[in-house]
Amino acid sequence: MPDEVMVEVDGRTLKISNLAKVLYPESGTTKGEVLNYYAQVAPVLLPHLADRAVTRIRWPDGTASHQFFEKNLPNGAPKWLRSVTVSSTGSRGGGDRITYPLVDDTAGLTYLANLASLELHVHQWKFNGKQQPLHPDRLVIDLDPGAPAGLGECCQVALLVRDKLEGRGLSCAPVTSGSKGLHLYAALPGDKTADEVRDAAQEVARELTDERGDLVVWKMTKTLRPGKVFLDWSQNTAAKTTITPYSLRGRNRPYVAAPRTWDEIEAGAEDAEEIDHLLLDEVLARIDDEGDVFGDLLHG
Repeated sequence: MPDEVMVEVDGRTLKISNLAKVLYPESGTTKGEVLNYYAQVAPVLLPHLADRAVTRIRWPDGTASHQFFEKNLPNGAPKWLRSVTVSSTGSRGGGDRITYPLVDDTAGLTYLANLASLELHVHQWKFNGKQQPLHPDRLVIDLDPGAPAGLGECCQVALLVRDKLEGRGLSCAPVTSGSKGLHLYAALPGDKTADEVRDAAQEVARELTDERGDLVVWKMTKTLRPGKVFLDWSQNTAAKTTITPYSLRGRNRPYVAAPRTWDEIEAGAEDAEEIDHLLLDEVLARIDDEGDVFGDLLHG
């Protein structure tokens, strides 16, 4: 297999390289298979990226080696790749300027995947046509289990969170994170600031901790988490990002942040052996059979 080949994607010519390089040593998954995954999953992944700044985690030598976060668009990025330059909202304040890629087609997704950008993370808000940040259009709660709690306990808590959100007029959709726990997403009309959305998510987490302190914790203190599910409300903060649905994870094997059905979550709540994180081939098979199980909930 040649080290470099030229391919045409969406009318764009890209040079892709090292297709035989193994990026997931435990499973033997190659860079070529990663590129194939992202190409096939693009129709259901891209709506979750559209108009959102993309932060990447890259593993150029595979997941058994070093990784690094990348926010800025790399030098030498193709001219056709959309981007947006904004002041940093992170802990270093607003003095830094960051030029993020905006990925809205398979060509852009292929470009990032060729750089071994296995994980794609985005904010809960989008940019408008003038490249100005909008209010969040979704709320997310990250269910993070503290051992010996696991994915089964996350499913139990997900049902409680679903009831709380429904009581506030919000429908939510579950995603097994591909790492440890679950993410729950609820679409918003975009009329609240990030701080207001964060506070609303924290209120849900605090209420559930008051009601089910045997199973749920809302405070970030790590010593409180063993045997419980931490409801991370903070990912709604303007500066925070979350792994995008359908993104790969940089684990020992090619696990995916995979949208799930509520039937699956209910089964996992009854019996933890009924649910597990999904690998890329399992996700592709589901898309072939079902399409995007999120339906129109998040990006109608």
